[in-house]
Amino acid sequence: MAQNFIECDREQLLLMSPSLREWLGENHLAWFVIDAVKDIDLAPFYARYRQDGWGRAAYDPAMMVAIVLYAYAKGQRSSRGIERACVEDVAYRVIAANLAPDHVTINRFRSEHSDALAGLFSSVLTLCARAGMVKVATIAVDGTKVHANASPDANADFDQIAREILKEAAEVDAAEDELYGEKRGDELPEHLSTSQGRRGWLREAKRQLDEERAKEAKPIPRSRPARLKEAKRRLEQELWVESRANAAYEDYRVHGRDTKGRRLGASPTPYTPPEVPQGKMNLTDPDSRMLKASRGYLQGYNAQAAVNEEQIVIAGEVTVDPGDFGHLEPILNAAQSELEAAGVTETPGVLLADAGYWHQVQMENVINHGIQVLIPPDAGKRKGTRPGWDGGAYAHMRRVLSTELGHALYRKRQAMIEPVFGHTKFNRRIDRFQRRGRAAARSEWRLITATHNLLKLHSHQIAAAGA
Repeated sequence: MAQNFIECDREQLLLMSPSLREWLGENHLAWFVIDAVKDIDLAPFYARYRQDGWGRAAYDPAMMVAIVLYAYAKGQRSSRGIERACVEDVAYRVIAANLAPDHVTINRFRSEHSDALAGLFSSVLTLCARAGMVKVATIAVDGTKVHANASPDANADFDQIAREILKEAAEVDAAEDELYGEKRGDELPEHLSTSQGRRGWLREAKRQLDEERAKEAKPIPRSRPARLKEAKRRLEQELWVESRANAAYEDYRVHGRDTKGRRLGASPTPYTPPEVPQGKMNLTDPDSRMLKASRGYLQGYNAQAAVNEEQIVIAGEVTVDPGDFGHLEPILNAAQSELEAAGVTETPGVLLADAGYWHQVQMENVINHGIQVLIPPDAGKRKGTRPGWDGGAYAHMRRVLSTELGHALYRKRQAMIEPVFGHTKFNRRIDRFQRRGRAAARSEWRLITATHNLLKLHSHQIAAAGA
């Protein structure tokens, strides 16, 4: 008797037109993404297209948004990889309705709709809230270092940058035109902290300069000569701000008074800013910084997140600071804004963070809003207490964390937020930003965390249906 096999005939023509509904199971993520996009307000996307119907036909933004969401959820961010998947992968073909946008179209869509794509975070969080997944009795915040789309080898100091500019351009004057845009560049920050002396003034001036750059959200120039000029401009701007802040501090010391009304007098440790800008600037992505990570240093950004006990990300921001100090209140404010936009009226009850977030003034501000804060004053790897961190709030927090309730609450932190970073970086293979510039990295981080929430919502609905 002949062997019995199911016939495999690749020349067989389909006698009936195929239906895309038969290509994937009803609980497949692709169908879920398509349905989710139907519930999202896509007006910001459609607003960029002509209303009169003239011009070359474009791909429907609803389809493009679904493709981008599904691709990021699966850890696929390469525009060429997405283009290839739209031809070879059944799920992508279903989402694209057998259309195949090329990588240029995909990349341009992400670039032109950067703000709208970042706004999808709020839309997805709203869907999670409707499903009852955004409970905020306890939230945890943390930061993770993410590689920038730049190499550490691209860092250069002022002399290197100046030499290359002189080599590539005979006239440097053009590089100095409108050096500081509409501003002179010599404006002092509105408020300078004096609690830590000169270092506090200089650090606050630098922080406010970073925030001003973040608000400007200037795109990173594409050409290397333009990036060289931008890097040179930024280094000169940083030196100028440092000089002005130092002069303001010296003036404060001469004319200011302490809490008892006594004159402070001249600073016992005078400081003269250098004549030439110090430090280095990355020539590929000037916004990125060299940051200390768990395994050495990397060129990148500090991606912040706030999550609840269901591991739903309720806020996602990007900073350029090497540590988490000073970002407790900003990430909480961002979380409360997102919750309000999602229709969640509940106020967070307990805020958990690691020792890097210890900022006594910000902690007191949070507590004054009725939110309990649990942050250990000592890092987990440290043996014993930090030198000088005794008594007062430090001792009080150690006592709270040593209680059975305090210990049980704080133990939740790691299990709440670390899996979010682990799933993102290792399971979805997203450990590097593809776009350059802080604004672009923020948009991408919000899209990454939005698709994390989308995956959580998908699993929740499957579990609910099977219950």
